[in-house]
Amino acid sequence: RQRRPDFVHVVTEGPLGWSAVNTARRLGIPVTSGFHTNFDRYSAHYGVGWMRPAVAAYLRSLHRRTLITMVPTAALAGELAGSGIAGVRVVGRGVDTTLYDPARRSSALRSSWKASELAPVCLYVGRLAPEKNLALVRKTFKAIQAHHPAARMVWVGDGPSARQLASEDHDHHFAGLRQGEDLAMHYASADMFLFPSLTETYGNVVAEAMASGLPVLAYRSAAAAELISDGVDGLAVSPGDERAYVAGALELAASPDRLAEIGRSARQAMLPRNWGRVVQSFEAVASEIFAR
Repeated sequence: RQRRPDFVHVVTEGPLGWSAVNTARRLGIPVTSGFHTNFDRYSAHYGVGWMRPAVAAYLRSLHRRTLITMVPTAALAGELAGSGIAGVRVVGRGVDTTLYDPARRSSALRSSWKASELAPVCLYVGRLAPEKNLALVRKTFKAIQAHHPAARMVWVGDGPSARQLASEDHDHHFAGLRQGEDLAMHYASADMFLFPSLTETYGNVVAEAMASGLPVLAYRSAAAAELISDGVDGLAVSPGDERAYVAGALELAASPDRLAEIGRSARQAMLPRNWGRVVQSFEAVASEIFAR
């Protein structure tokens, strides 16, 4: 009331977000939202799958109470519109191509991983948690290692699965949380990015890896479906097809020249996807609100 905003944009979908929507509506302030997390899909990975319908209903209810729901991809926009959420707008996501740059590749960092320049280094960056389908990362790397014994697997991130992963995979490198230039160096110093999650609304790490010149292997879902031209600047396989996922990884690992070619194409594909364009999209949606 004292410092009344022009409008409220809610980016957290839990109790705080619900409270913000209620408050804005009560004060007559226009309110928009961003759909960021498929919380309903997480439930099955934590033994409470029976809650999925209720969680999905809660998310629909929250976003239906806002004037506009902003999303990162056209596919998600279609999905939400089909569930009865009106006013969905695609705003997109950007990537910092100055920070995430192949030029940050470090031989010293690779040496700390005990990785040679001739053996492939596979990278995962993200939350170490059940909903990320990390079992497939392990399965895929094991297949690569069978053909390339000197290959290395590097994990960046933390989460509830971190301790178990470290105790079971002694030959993997667990880097923990990394940020800024340190994180960018980890991306650029690897050779292949493994990302098999099926619970993402986007997946910023896909864009960060591609900007870093890494071939990304992912399911054709969320960011990967929008960003990757299969076989050109990454590999995107049908969601849930584990056999194709592992085969794609083996194909990439078998050809250093192809890895390098795809990595260069990935970098070029990300250069136009800067945050300035995303800010312009957000401002366009804000203009819609002010025009009402």
